[in-house]
Amino acid sequence: MKAFQLLGGSAEVAATTALNDVSQPDPGPGQVLVRIGGAGACHSDISLMEFSAAGRREVPMTLGHENAGWIEAFGPGTLPTPGLEVGAPVAVYGAWGCGQCMNCRKGMENYCLHISASGPGLSVDGGMAEYLLVPAARYLVPLDDMTPADAAPLTDAGLTPYHAIKGCLPLLVPGSTTVVIGAGGLGHLAVQFLKALSPTKVICVDQRESALAVVAGLGADHTVVTGPDAAAEIRGLTGGRGAEVVLDICGYDDTLALAAAVVAPLGRLTVVGVGGGTLPFSFFTFPYECSVQSTYWGSVTELGELLALARSDGFRVHAETYPLDRAGEVYTKMVDGTLQGRAVIVP
Repeated sequence: MKAFQLLGGSAEVAATTALNDVSQPDPGPGQVLVRIGGAGACHSDISLMEFSAAGRREVPMTLGHENAGWIEAFGPGTLPTPGLEVGAPVAVYGAWGCGQCMNCRKGMENYCLHISASGPGLSVDGGMAEYLLVPAARYLVPLDDMTPADAAPLTDAGLTPYHAIKGCLPLLVPGSTTVVIGAGGLGHLAVQFLKALSPTKVICVDQRESALAVVAGLGADHTVVTGPDAAAEIRGLTGGRGAEVVLDICGYDDTLALAAAVVAPLGRLTVVGVGGGTLPFSFFTFPYECSVQSTYWGSVTELGELLALARSDGFRVHAETYPLDRAGEVYTKMVDGTLQGRAVIVP
């Protein structure tokens, strides 16, 4: 079968990736083989390319941690259950933990105590191929009438901000304000989740006016162009109080600085993006009793909730589909900043 793989040795997309012929996996005991109908391209994959260039990632490895498709076959000892039969459309939960620790037993394998950042396209072969081998049926969530290509981005680009927002809901009361920094693949979904789940006023920030135009059409109450006056403009929109919640979808030094400048006392600053920035802290320069946290994906239960929300609320994923042989082009656009919304690779 064909697979889009990370090769290593360079941080350049064209030099570190290739479409290769690989063997089709055969499911062993307890495993499930999924025929891929969509695999989302994520900016985190660019970080993986940088890690592989530095020798910090075992290669070759098939990319793709946002996956959905149809059950092709069960390995020995894996019994079908309602909604999980051969041919059924499924989303693949991508955070694969040990399955035994306290967090895994709660369904939060994204915070496994024994395994960090494990899953398809992260530590083992992912879904940018014709088939994906899934180690256990517990990682599959039925899609019902949703198509795999539509569902694939929700497994990470949707699940990550959904989880972050759920933790902030007690603060998102009438009269509150939420700032979303970054209006791209995750940000445009975060805006829609905030409007669906709470009465909060949403301010979205980005350097691209085209991206801000998209979120304005999806429910953002105000949009702000990144720049030296952005913090003052946001504070003006909040009556000088600041925002109860700030979601930094980017995680760079400058976006974290903006987040700290506009969050309100007793507020929450959640770092969603993996831009690698740092946030200086001191008693005198940070709002009183403001909490700062990072977040990583969400639980498999929350993925089920999100898929139910998608079916009932009809929010829109701003995404384009590309064939497998154009996957390299997608990542080049991502690096150049010319990719709008999300891209889904369809083998």
